[in-house]
Amino acid sequence: MGKIRVLSDNLANQIAAGEVVERPASVAKELLENSLDAGATRILIEIEAGGRRLLKITDDGEGMTRDDAVLAFERHATSKLRTLEDLNSIATLGFSGEALASIASVARVELTTKTKSESATRVVIEGGRLIDVKDAAHPVGTTVIVRDLFFNTPARRKFLRSEATENFHLINLVTHYALAHPDKAFTLNNNGREAMRVTPARTLRERAFQIFGGDLIESLLAVGGGREFIAKVSGFISAPRERRTTRDAQYFFINGRFVRDKILGRAVTEGYRSVLPHGVYPVALLFVEIPTEEVDVNVHPAKTEVRFRRPEAVRESVTEAIRAALMSSGIIPDSKGEDENPQAGATEFSMPNIELPDQNAAGSPKDFMPKTAQEMFDALASAPPESVENQKADDNLQLHKQSEAEFSVPIVDENAPSFETLANEQRSNSEEMQPTPPAHPIVRKFETEVSTIDHWAQSNTSESVMPPLDSAAKLPKSVGVDSLPSSGIRPIGQLHQSYIIATDAQGLLLVDQHVAHERILFDKFRRYLSERKAESQNLLLPETLDLSPAQAAAFNLVQNDLEDCGFGLMRLSGRTVAIKAVPADLPAGEARNLLREILETIDAEKRGTARDTLRDDIAASLACKAAVKVNMSLTMEKMQWLCDKLLTTSSPTTCPHGRPVILRLTMKDIERGFHRT
Repeated sequence: MGKIRVLSDNLANQIAAGEVVERPASVAKELLENSLDAGATRILIEIEAGGRRLLKITDDGEGMTRDDAVLAFERHATSKLRTLEDLNSIATLGFSGEALASIASVARVELTTKTKSESATRVVIEGGRLIDVKDAAHPVGTTVIVRDLFFNTPARRKFLRSEATENFHLINLVTHYALAHPDKAFTLNNNGREAMRVTPARTLRERAFQIFGGDLIESLLAVGGGREFIAKVSGFISAPRERRTTRDAQYFFINGRFVRDKILGRAVTEGYRSVLPHGVYPVALLFVEIPTEEVDVNVHPAKTEVRFRRPEAVRESVTEAIRAALMSSGIIPDSKGEDENPQAGATEFSMPNIELPDQNAAGSPKDFMPKTAQEMFDALASAPPESVENQKADDNLQLHKQSEAEFSVPIVDENAPSFETLANEQRSNSEEMQPTPPAHPIVRKFETEVSTIDHWAQSNTSESVMPPLDSAAKLPKSVGVDSLPSSGIRPIGQLHQSYIIATDAQGLLLVDQHVAHERILFDKFRRYLSERKAESQNLLLPETLDLSPAQAAAFNLVQNDLEDCGFGLMRLSGRTVAIKAVPADLPAGEARNLLREILETIDAEKRGTARDTLRDDIAASLACKAAVKVNMSLTMEKMQWLCDKLLTTSSPTTCPHGRPVILRLTMKDIERGFHRT
């Protein structure tokens, strides 16, 4: 008997389910897309136990006939494709025909559907086996109930995450499609409680207000643009003040399809070049409309990834649209206007050409200085100081004249125009153009020429060259815990109001004042979380914060831990939270930003962290906001306190995020840098 055999349909469906059905959110995605393709205007999603126990989706779409309802659970059965050419221009969300068959093979599924012309039909399938088909009562539309996901594949079921994690993925999915279809109504009920409800909106901005609240809407900038025949870009981006620590607040849609695409992510990062620092990300709601033949959506079983025919053109289109939005709002300068007239506002002046001799010619470098320099000195010396820059030029002039007296300057070009004449003409033109004469442009030009000559002359001498000032740049090293002195650290000053310069028995220390204070506060807040409730300061007027559906779910998870940290919080109607008190060490103005950052950190972790890890994340975020900042002047007493307290922490050499706190330059390093060894 041969070794190769054809798999049964049920086993093939379960293998396909391994590709299509990753978690309850994968099931919800397939069913939501079917509802949208059916023309539904109202969609109700109900979940229990993170979607594992129950996932129910009801829509008011066109429904299916009795025959279609049964046939829909067969493999490769679809109404979206007819020919091979249709695969090259897919305009619908679902098309493969494997979703219902794969879902039914690993769950207990009940489908009830009705069209306008026929009565309703109910189809029951359990583990891939057809159980029953009968008439039922149902309005026009379709209801799909998925119970006990992976009940017959326990190996797959045990890999599901916690209920909070699965809830996050489901809420995030509904949020994406609610943004993609603002003209439709979505309702999400979690364990019998309403987690999200949005009514049909007229615009994307109105839908964003329904989901994210008014705080974010005030920071959104409209985006519009793109390239003809390649991609049309629309949507919103956030102003630089509205930033996130992860990319979870970036929503990308290709022809109405929610996708996760690295090319679009890089395009957003490139658009914010020189606007946002590394490690923070803007909010983005971007819709890219692209010809169907320019994009392949059939590269991933879950259809969350796409492949572009011309990816660089798409990336540049998105980047250009973002840069244009930032320019129109005045956040970045209009580079186009600068390129069209790069010399706008500058006074035209043409310097005579000064020819330098061949560097290989015989003679001293001082013999090759042009004679016209003498005329330059005389002209500038006689000119009155008209500005601070002219006065500086006069001071430089005296130094050059002293140098001129030491050399005999040969004539290079006797026909060159007089610098005195040029200076007078320039001064006359400046007086006509501007009421206040500008700084003499000849000064800047002359200093450049003389600097070039001096550099050339020095490079041809045999004198020794000074080593660069950064010759010891690689000598400072991160400090280990075992090398810290037990006798303490003595600060001697502050560098750029950001770093504490200190000494110990081994040499010179450089302490980052922000991360040092961050480590001190982190240990303090973590101790409060594990031992007792932190001290609070009440706000004179409570602040309110509108949460997104995902942030609201995270808030329910960590509210008690936040109150242990010193927050006073109260849940208002809907997804609005009132902040009544903040930790004693936290500036009141940082309360809203800190709370939002904590909830986003939990989003990034997908609610899957242990409770101790979650408390460490909260303590780290709280310490970062409350710590002293860079560019902040400190007294010697404050610097000494920071150094002393740092030595008593659990890890004085690293901050809670893993960055080094102290750099050391030992005496051996210093002596080696000065060649004393």
